[in-house]
This record gives sequence, structure tokens and C-alpha cells, in this order.
Amino acid sequence: MATAAVRCLLTVAVVLAPLLAGADAGRPLSTGFYNKKCPNVQSIVRAAMAQAVTAEPRMGASILRMFFHDCFVNGCDASILLDDTASFTGEKNAGPNANSVRGYEVIDAIKTQVEVSCNATVSCADILALAARDAVNLLGGPTWTVYLGRRDALTASQSAANANLPGPGSSLATLITMFGNKGLSPRDMTALSGAHTVGQARCSTFRDRIYNDANINTTFASLRQQTCPQASGDATLAPIDAQTPEAFDNAYYRNLMSKQGLFHSDQELFNGGSQDALVKKYSGNAAMFAADFAKAMVKMGAISPLTGTQGEVRLNCRNAN
Repeated sequence: MATAAVRCLLTVAVVLAPLLAGADAGRPLSTGFYNKKCPNVQSIVRAAMAQAVTAEPRMGASILRMFFHDCFVNGCDASILLDDTASFTGEKNAGPNANSVRGYEVIDAIKTQVEVSCNATVSCADILALAARDAVNLLGGPTWTVYLGRRDALTASQSAANANLPGPGSSLATLITMFGNKGLSPRDMTALSGAHTVGQARCSTFRDRIYNDANINTTFASLRQQTCPQASGDATLAPIDAQTPEAFDNAYYRNLMSKQGLFHSDQELFNGGSQDALVKKYSGNAAMFAADFAKAMVKMGAISPLTGTQGEVRLNCRNAN
């Protein structure tokens, strides 16, 4: 885990109010949205996430990924949490999510606790935003101000999830375009990709890279091939960052500089292209990475939120009321 000195460097507060106007004009997200209605919501989420991450550090990475996969599909509206119904096929079984996104039970448990304290008040979308922030910080990464006031979607779309989430084989141009479509700059994209400093991935998501890519460290490729054969083992896991897989730090960028990115899309950030210089900076400056990551998370959390009278506050995150 990060040392105390690094933890201090990685603690940042971010204020990006101009970015946070909600979809319902005149009702922006705010830092004090629940101050009167549910003043202890943040402490409830933090305690539950601390318990989950202590039990399984990987869960921190899983909740962070869930938030990303939610926000990139029709905005940060907790649509990823909805089970399929007779009227729609949701996002859980979309290609990028099926047998991959995990941690739904953690969000369910937090929601149950919040409902006991503040019934029908706090949205699942806001719980997920808070949980993602706490997941990063509990793994040694930065903290940031989470703006609140999101409401929950009434429906979800599997086709939108398939269309809007970049895959592990994406090119740099594709990544820049897909993040740009969400209002995120190439710098935001490169900073947010640093989330891959924690977590694990299935063999099926990186097999093509370790057997077919040229821009890869051969020793690293051979190591990964030992547990990811060409014709089997799809579900076998490997750490995305082999150096410090349970610590949120800047080792991810050092991996890229030594051609040890696990995904093709990772290595695209350091492959003679426009992001090489930024990767070099992040690799040697943990505080810069932490600050940029926190800012980008606030921006991502403001993608097309439902606010005001839009959507609803779900009582159960898996189903509309």
C-alpha cells in the first residue's frame, strides 16, 4: 500500500462547480445536497466500503470500474444496477459487463443501510459515486469532493452499453474519440486509465495482446502466457498492474514505459503517440497523477446526470420502484 507520505500527496480536494450543472436546468449537483435530508450518508458509505475492501481489496477496483461503466452509458444514473425486465434488456449482460462487472451485492448492502437511516432519500447513482471515491482512497489513492443530487434511471439499455464502452483492444484514436464523446479530454482519458493500477482481468480480455502484439515486453508476455493459454482458461485472472496490484499508485504508467501494459488499449497510451509525454510525467510524479485523476473523476461523475424531477430515487437498486 502507499506510504503515509504518498497518501498525503495523494489527498486532493477538487472544486469544479461550472462542470456540474445537472440535466434539469437550475438544479446542479452540489456538495451539500444531503446535508439536511441524510447527513450521515457519506459516513455510511465509507464504513461499508472500508469493510468490503478490507475483506477483498480487489472489490475497490470492481466498484470503481462499475462507476465508469455506469457513467459512460446514458450518464451516471445507476442504470448498470438494473436487472432485466419484460420491457427492457439492461446493461448487466452487455459484452463489456457480463461475467466481468462485479460488486452489485456491495452496493445493495450500502443501499439497505442508507434506507434504514434515510428512507427514499439517497439515489443509487449517488451511492455509487461515493463508493467509487472511497474505493480509490481506501486503496491508497486520492480523495475528492463528490457532488451529489443524481437521480436513478427508470430503464437501461444493453445496446447502449455495447456501443459506448471502449474495449481492451481499442486504439488510441478510438479511446480519444469515445472519451471525447463524453466531454472528457485526452488528458482526462489518460488519467482515468490509471485506474488500471488496481484490479484483475480475465485471460480472454488480454490473450490477443500477449500472443500477437509487437509492442510488448517479451518476458512479461511469457509470464502472462503461463496462466493464459491460447485455447483455454478464459476466466483465469491476472493482475492488471503486476507491480502493486492492490495499491492505487502510479506504477501503471511505469509499466507502460516498459511495455508491460496488460491490455492493448493500455499500451496504446505509450506507443509513440500523443499521450507518451503525459505517461512519462505521471510515471515520475504521483502527485500530478493523483490530482489529474481526481479532477477527471469529478468530470466523469457529471456526465448527463438525472436531476430534479427526472428519474426517481430507487428503493432497491436492482429494480425501478
